[in-house]
Amino acid sequence: MQRLAREDGWVWRCLLAVLALATLSVSIALAVSVGEMGIALSTVGKALLNGLGLGDYAVPRIVQGIIWEYRLSRALVAACCGAGLAICGAVLQALLRNVLAEPYVLGISAGASTGAVVVMLLGLGGGVIGISLGAFLGAALAFGLVLLLAAGASSGPAQVILAGVAGSQLFNALTAYIVSTSANAEQARSVMFWLLGSLGGVRWPDVGLAAAVVGAGLLLCLYFARALDAFVFGEDAAATLGVPVVAVRLVLFATTALITATMVSIVGAVGFVGLVVPHIARFLVGPSHVRLLLASVLIGANFMVLADIVARIIVPGQVLPIGVVTALVGAPAFALILYRARRRA
Repeated sequence: MQRLAREDGWVWRCLLAVLALATLSVSIALAVSVGEMGIALSTVGKALLNGLGLGDYAVPRIVQGIIWEYRLSRALVAACCGAGLAICGAVLQALLRNVLAEPYVLGISAGASTGAVVVMLLGLGGGVIGISLGAFLGAALAFGLVLLLAAGASSGPAQVILAGVAGSQLFNALTAYIVSTSANAEQARSVMFWLLGSLGGVRWPDVGLAAAVVGAGLLLCLYFARALDAFVFGEDAAATLGVPVVAVRLVLFATTALITATMVSIVGAVGFVGLVVPHIARFLVGPSHVRLLLASVLIGANFMVLADIVARIIVPGQVLPIGVVTALVGAPAFALILYRARRRA
């Protein structure tokens, strides 16, 4: 009976994985098809085959450019961003033993925002440093500061969270000061749009960077999946099971920081994805981190692609920041998580 139950469980999880992959394919196809200029799915398929060098179909050049150069790259970056933030959320919730932990708890988003604003408004780097690089450098600086405030990787979860809050407040204050003293109305609007998340400027080099970082990060986190299972029961329990606590925490903190910094540098600060998606995945596949990480990747990718579609069509003639859409969905979910955490306390 137990063997049959295990087999049924694996069948169920495989079906969920197939469903998630199929849904992601459909979501990306819709993201490429839907927009101010609607494009038939058959034309999308022909353009994709042309772009891959697998066909030579008669597709108008402007339509081919919109599909291949703009919408497909945008959809793939959205999928990578959702997957990366979901991975970080799942890992940090285990490391910090806090159901409300998310990728931005280490102050990385705030630091990236400051770095981007410094480049946009103050012109730091004289045109050599772009917005993405500036955001990445700001995120790295914020992560270093949080580690310093937390007195190294041997600090407990509470110290890391408090250090992250302090770092976030510091960099948020710096961002607000720079915007209020150096930006005109148009610049302030551009900064606000970027801070809420924007996929408008992504291109194929961003796809390669995002996919490489997320893929490498996922493999590394999967390697430490059993250690993450142990961390759920506390650091003492993990150490008893033979997990090198300090080294594993440092590696995983650095990995999540790198993924988050890369995603924020490409698309801006998109909230709630890393907070909500791991809880949905945990509900569907259970607490084992091998399954949890893979499920978080698929759900996070789907969520971000669908959120981008909504951001492009919800207001006719205008593209909303994607962070607005994720917040509209994530805020009620966040309230539900708080309610459940309070009942468990």
